[in-house]
Amino acid sequence: MRRRTLLTGAGAVAAAGAVVAAGGYARSRMTAAEPVIPDAPVGDERLVKHKSRARGRTVDFYTAVPEGHGDGQGLPVCLVLHGGSKVAADFPGMGLGRFVTDSVRRGNPPFVLVGATGDRLAWRPNGDDDPQKMVHEEIPRWCEDLGFATESFGALGWSMGGYGALLLAERFPGFVSTVAALSPAVSAGDDVFVQAGTLREVPVGLWCGEDDGFLDHVKALQEVLPLVTATYADGRHNYGYWSTCLPAAFDLIARNLSRSAPVL
Repeated sequence: MRRRTLLTGAGAVAAAGAVVAAGGYARSRMTAAEPVIPDAPVGDERLVKHKSRARGRTVDFYTAVPEGHGDGQGLPVCLVLHGGSKVAADFPGMGLGRFVTDSVRRGNPPFVLVGATGDRLAWRPNGDDDPQKMVHEEIPRWCEDLGFATESFGALGWSMGGYGALLLAERFPGFVSTVAALSPAVSAGDDVFVQAGTLREVPVGLWCGEDDGFLDHVKALQEVLPLVTATYADGRHNYGYWSTCLPAAFDLIARNLSRSAPVL
């Protein structure tokens, strides 16, 4: 049984969450900053409840279709993997529905945003709770039920979600056609580094603020990814910075969801 909420707008963005005292998080400056959200209308944006067997609980499931594209029938999908301080219920307030409309208005082919709550497990299994399995096995079925195209997916994530998006592409070859990772919470020698060579045909975009504790690790990851472009600019580990990266990230996603050959 699903409970559905139709969302019609975007609210204010909450301040960044607590710092995790490990790895790059301990050195990251996560002070809240005002996000830059485009002046674009929200299309069909929804938040529903789905029972996830992979996670052993009911989760929030978010979808956003660009304004002017109805309920998104036949459109390709970009998976959104949240960081540690957000969940899927926060996506409307972050303005993601406005960003996906803005992408189309700037000339990109349309796509749908889809995401579910994975909590703070870095999108990895933890006992019987497996958010990675939810993304790989259950979300595609939920998308099919809505009439979205599911031949291949783009993946977008920030912080912990950036790590999860990269790991998803590495562990399931062919499932993800492109990855946009904003300040991914990676560390040299972790699973993302070890499996980087599997992304030979997957265009990856990396973004990271120059005042971010993960910066050195992200630059090291750039060196080992086969097909990558990276952008570094003034910014911290917060949505104020990530919001400035989303237009370029959506450009990368749109290019590679609509073409058979990868494009950086």
